[in-house]
Amino acid sequence: MMGVSQQWNIEHSVGGAGAFHARDPEPRRSAVFHSVEHTTLVLGSSQSIETVDQAVAAALQVEVVPRRSGGGAVLLVPGEFVWLDLVVPAGDPLWSDDVARSMHWVGSLWQRALAEVGVESGLHTGPMRSSVWSRQVCFHGLGPGEVVVGDAKVVGVSQRRTRQWARFQTMCHLRWRPELVTALVAPPRPSVSEVAPCAATVPATVAALVAALTAALP
Repeated sequence: MMGVSQQWNIEHSVGGAGAFHARDPEPRRSAVFHSVEHTTLVLGSSQSIETVDQAVAAALQVEVVPRRSGGGAVLLVPGEFVWLDLVVPAGDPLWSDDVARSMHWVGSLWQRALAEVGVESGLHTGPMRSSVWSRQVCFHGLGPGEVVVGDAKVVGVSQRRTRQWARFQTMCHLRWRPELVTALVAPPRPSVSEVAPCAATVPATVAALVAALTAALP
């Protein structure tokens, strides 16, 4: 569309997840790959700290921080995930007023990148599918634009938007730690067997997946 830049501003950042999620982005196309230096549990915007076993988090030195987009908690272990933040301004060709449909292109982007690293996947375009544990464990639910391998979620997508921009926060696990995820849920917590099958991992290095995602940007 006239007057809207379609060039991507690509950044790589390292630091605390809390500060990263708290800042508002500029209203322009941007793709930021963010990593953390310490194991962190990132809570969804509507998730209470009371859903976390804070004694376990302290004992295991897991930092607990909020984000401003929806969904359940996401575990970030350094070197074991790829997190991509995508921002599009209002009026961009990728913008959609339909909040659910607006996330479909994000999932398609991930599908193209996953195919480049040898992973065939599916795109969920239906309504939100919640479970008894999806408010505590992000990968236990499934939302529009999220990507699956078989019955397991491989890419989580959440969104926050204003009148000026939409911010899509996306991630996948290169290694899945259901024992740690389960231990961090405040009692009554799910069993490891309930959590283990809900997530699929990507058998690629961080560098290879970041390169594939960068090349797949529309």
